Amino acid sequence: MKKSNKNKDRQIARLKQENKQLQDEVDSLWAMLDEMTKSDIENWSHIMEELKADVVSRSLMITKKVADA
Repeated sequence: MKKSNKNKDRQIARLKQENKQLQDEVDSLWAMLDEMTKSDIENWSHIMEELKADVVSRSLMITKKVADA
């Protein structure tokens, strides 16, 4: 019976260590995902600003008045 308890205790200790390592990996992956999301937001914001400027300049170039010939 004592041998069985020792094996269970070792297995529990091993599983706790494995769980800790996996939790560290999950935390690292979440941190990476947060950085990627932040980077995407910054990149898309820059692209949107360029697009906005392009739309504004194009709208200023269009005239609806008919020129006299």
